[in-house]
Amino acid sequence: MNVDAVARIGQALPGLRPSEQRVGRLILAEPAAVVDLPITGLAERCEVSVATVVRFCQAVGYAGYGALRLDLASTRGREEVSLGRFGVADAEIAPDDDGRDVLAKIAYHEARAIESTAASVDVPTLDAVADAVVAADRVEIYGAASSSLAAIDLQQKLHRIGVIAFNTSDIHLALTGAALLTERSVSIGFSHSGLTLEAVDSLRTAQRAGATTVAVTNFPASPIAQHADHVLVTSASETRYRPGAMSSRIAQLAVVDFLFVRIVQRLDPDSLPSLQLTYDAVQTHRHPHGSE
Repeated sequence: MNVDAVARIGQALPGLRPSEQRVGRLILAEPAAVVDLPITGLAERCEVSVATVVRFCQAVGYAGYGALRLDLASTRGREEVSLGRFGVADAEIAPDDDGRDVLAKIAYHEARAIESTAASVDVPTLDAVADAVVAADRVEIYGAASSSLAAIDLQQKLHRIGVIAFNTSDIHLALTGAALLTERSVSIGFSHSGLTLEAVDSLRTAQRAGATTVAVTNFPASPIAQHADHVLVTSASETRYRPGAMSSRIAQLAVVDFLFVRIVQRLDPDSLPSLQLTYDAVQTHRHPHGSE
């Protein structure tokens, strides 16, 4: 699968020069309009030179402006098909949308986040992380605020298959745990923006200790990625009613599932009894509804 043009530009934006960021922001704000703009028109709208637009295109992975416009047109076409599948004309939630439209638009964004994230994740990198986790003596997982949900989910999943994994919301415990890691250990930091100090500092400390470090982020050029041996890239876009903390959650949880299944495949059949044992262990804490 290919990452669509809007997702690619959004992911690259933080690592661009200020003048190139102006080009990227206008494209993200008006992707459909840019399809019909000549390069001189886009340069004028952004108040930059034509050379800056060319550099921007190359910085985000295109040979030139023509290739960018073609990809934007293709992205828009796929988006219209997907919107039609959910029965809505556009993706933005308006203040006067009724309940049915809100449900359809959120479902569209959730599905798009998973599909786009699946396209963004590099499979060899995913497999390298799975291999490292399977071989690790322990795994430390970091995440603050909304990213803590994905961190907790991964820790619980690994715990159920017998992988020694730790997660804490206390930054002091995270840092001291990271400092004690070794070359046999793995540390995984979740941060949608890649700027969260708790995750960045913990991963940096783990890297200094010699552990294999992994960043799960929407922005591969962000600070957290600088301290990661492997980067798993999510693709979640923000809207008026779905800010980063909300849109990132489903993408990060998808990455957790991708990674967990690849780990289980490597441990199978050893992991399957563990899953069954942990399932059986909690059955006495289920309400006996229907047993009479």
